Amino acid sequence: MIQGTASHVGKSVLVSALCRIFRQDGFRVAPFKAQNMSNNSYVTRDGGEIGRAQAVQAEAAGVEARVEMNPVLLKPEADHIAQVVRMGRPMVSARVRDYFALKAQLWESVHTSLDALRAEYDIVVIEGAGSPAEINLKATEIVNMRVALYAGAPVLLCGDIDRGGVFAALVGTLALLEPEEREVIKAFIINKFRGDASLLTDGLTMLEERTGIPVAGVVHHYRDIHIPEEDSVALDIPVRSNASGNDPALDIAVVQLPHISNFDDFDPLAREPGVRLRYVTSAAEFGRPDLVILPGSKTTIPDLAWLEAQGLSGEIHRRHQEGASIIGICGGYQMLGTHLYDPEGIESAVPEMDGLGLLPLTTVFAGSKETHRIRGEVSEGTGLLNGATGAPLTGYEIHMGRTSGEELTAPFRIEDRSDVPVTSATTHDGAMDAEGRVLGTYIHGLFHNGAIRRAMLVELARRKGVNLPDAPQLGAMDGEFDKLADWVRGSLDMDLIYAVTGLDRNFDRAGI
Repeated sequence: MIQGTASHVGKSVLVSALCRIFRQDGFRVAPFKAQNMSNNSYVTRDGGEIGRAQAVQAEAAGVEARVEMNPVLLKPEADHIAQVVRMGRPMVSARVRDYFALKAQLWESVHTSLDALRAEYDIVVIEGAGSPAEINLKATEIVNMRVALYAGAPVLLCGDIDRGGVFAALVGTLALLEPEEREVIKAFIINKFRGDASLLTDGLTMLEERTGIPVAGVVHHYRDIHIPEEDSVALDIPVRSNASGNDPALDIAVVQLPHISNFDDFDPLAREPGVRLRYVTSAAEFGRPDLVILPGSKTTIPDLAWLEAQGLSGEIHRRHQEGASIIGICGGYQMLGTHLYDPEGIESAVPEMDGLGLLPLTTVFAGSKETHRIRGEVSEGTGLLNGATGAPLTGYEIHMGRTSGEELTAPFRIEDRSDVPVTSATTHDGAMDAEGRVLGTYIHGLFHNGAIRRAMLVELARRKGVNLPDAPQLGAMDGEFDKLADWVRGSLDMDLIYAVTGLDRNFDRAGI
């Protein structure tokens, strides 16, 4: 099990790395996180919803993502309210205090899911959440030491040296644990180091002498390995660019909504040469982007109200009138329409609100949540999708609203929804205006489709009258996982890790 001294110390990425390392070493391996709090989610083949990080980790392990890998997902809706997703399905929207009453029921799902994975795989690599030393939460937690003790899992405790105070964080975490909890911590990992590791020698020696726990390794900060981020802390870096110099060919602004979801949708854009990707939260930051993206949202109507209050609605309209293109994904797609209705209070207490009016669409929040993996193609290669006709499309849908309109181009043909039949009513997705400058879709992962992404960028550059640099083939995720595994394997004492886990790294499956 990987636990951390705080959130965003690198637990998710380390779990991905170990999943790939153990897979490379011949083991059947699966990831597990008992409880995840994130609006970055993913849809399993059977239509269940789990944390995006566990889907990434499953891909690193070379296995199909499933709901047992993340039996409890909390999706924040407001400061004190979150939707509780249990075993891939919405259970209830609960306030923090109400959530504690559900813990016994949720623990049943946690330990039965873990039991199922342990019965099927040689190794389960478990990720903790936040810190195990949150003393105000320890009595009811179901994700850190309770899981480690239940499973008898050796814990590798990770600290982030980049944020400072790593030695105090590691020693302080130990000091706040119970004796039986300290016993399961078998090694430390220092993560995100920059510079000369020899300068750490005295500190590492003192840490080991003071605690009696070995340091498994120091993992250096990396720049050229691209693994999706889980935490919204990643959005603290507002500008991502692969453009040389200060004048990118294309400037893309993503509106950072208060309840933004699935922000890893846009990672591939930041890796494109000549593209600057910015996350904006105010009119003052808006500038003159060539493309404005409205991302997914867990609470569409409240985030639409925030958009207006921040003056961003006016900025979007202004840039649209000046010729910029607009793309809305999921909740952002709903915002592009003329009206949104929530008569049953599914997403908020506001029953209706006018949208941005950039597409003649109406969204009604009603019924059950739609969660599907999809496969299809571009059926209308016009406007922003110029030259992309027939380009393959994969992605997933996660939404409550139903959106409808007339006399609009539906640019995507859906050929397969993994868990439900495709009907005449669900054959197409999305909408595009007559000029082809405003595009909306429910499909997350749109920009991860290389041919579609590149066609859009080339069209944007053509309209702007600039040259977009040639793009090298972006590395497939499989290659990124291999690079990550090599990086982490070279940083950690894998002999020590195999020793504390009791695993035989020379395991011969053929001999069973």
